[in-house]
Amino acid sequence: MSEAAPVGSARRLAAIPNLDALFSARVRQGVGSALADVRGRIVFSSPPVGSWTVHLDEGRVRLTRGGVPAPDATVTADPATLGAVLDGRISGVEAFLDHGLVVRGNLALALQMDGAFDVGIRPPTHPVARVRTVLGVRSAYLEAGPRDAPPVFLLHGLGATNASMLPLLADLSRDHRVIAPDFPGFGASDAPRWRYRPGDLARWLIAFQEQIGAGPAALVGNSLGGRVAIEVGLLAPDAVNRMVLLCPSPAFRRMRQFVPLVKLLPPDAVVMRMPIGHRAVVMGTRAMFSRPDRLSRQWYDAAADEHQRVMRSYRHRRAFFSALRQIYLEEAFGSDGFWDRLPNMTTPALFVWGDRDRLVPASFERHVVDAVPHAQSVVLHDCGHVPQFEHPEQTAEITRAFIDNNDVTFL
Repeated sequence: MSEAAPVGSARRLAAIPNLDALFSARVRQGVGSALADVRGRIVFSSPPVGSWTVHLDEGRVRLTRGGVPAPDATVTADPATLGAVLDGRISGVEAFLDHGLVVRGNLALALQMDGAFDVGIRPPTHPVARVRTVLGVRSAYLEAGPRDAPPVFLLHGLGATNASMLPLLADLSRDHRVIAPDFPGFGASDAPRWRYRPGDLARWLIAFQEQIGAGPAALVGNSLGGRVAIEVGLLAPDAVNRMVLLCPSPAFRRMRQFVPLVKLLPPDAVVMRMPIGHRAVVMGTRAMFSRPDRLSRQWYDAAADEHQRVMRSYRHRRAFFSALRQIYLEEAFGSDGFWDRLPNMTTPALFVWGDRDRLVPASFERHVVDAVPHAQSVVLHDCGHVPQFEHPEQTAEITRAFIDNNDVTFL
């Protein structure tokens, strides 16, 4: 007669959810429209229980037990966390931000899987991946929050995706309709052959906002996203009611001696595939933060994987370098110059700078204050270029207060 299992072991085994049943139930329900034209394989690993592979084939979906070689994405979580995500008790974004879920490979695809299955009524804070065609561009975005709540758009920076705005999406979606798009040319959105000037992205955003019926809205933008938000405020002030600009990228005031040379270089001249390894991308990303160790290694790995994946595409490389080129070439002064146009911005705005930002130094604050004295401005202490990840609670607090038109306390 065999020995009975210890009581503690029996309880632990009983607490492990039936992941086979949960996966089978979800796959039978099919996937949402955001994945209707996607092909790929996502491995879900949950030690010590095992692994599963979800196969996507343009709207068709099937499940196999075990992993596969070279999947598009790998999602790893303990059984309790994975079970909670599968049955809709928590979102994958929440688990990712809480370090309970690790993503490697195609981060955009993993985020699209979160909320792709119909598991019944979810909390409105759970993000859902959607796709719209805007100005002829297949445009991917995440949406969360009550549909009838005040709309907020979260706009990512150059070389980033909507994943860089996840901390704010998780916080603001409690009582706002939050939309976090991938700009054309970035992330899971298509990359048209545009010049990628701020005005091009601003006009796309205005059309996107009208198409999904989310306006007037608050705009929260980081880096390039902040510059695009400013452009929307200048081109279509009725489309935006308030703006929070996190380390926005302005036009260069100095070091413009290379403008004639850069103008001679078309975007296609610098789009060859560059052999930049994963470690180099991680190191470059870490340099954006005042204290890089505030962020976990798994987040850096996920961001580096996604950057490398996107940059494998010729059209997305072209978009990246076109946007980078336009940031440097943008006129600083004159009738079309950024600094001479900025005083025309009437939308209430909060500028947030990092005192240790190496990309957009906080010294730009004095020029902004001179140009738009009615705007509010704050410099965050011990902060780099991505305050929503480096100081998520403080950034969310001042963002929420400003877009809700409450008193903003700068700590």
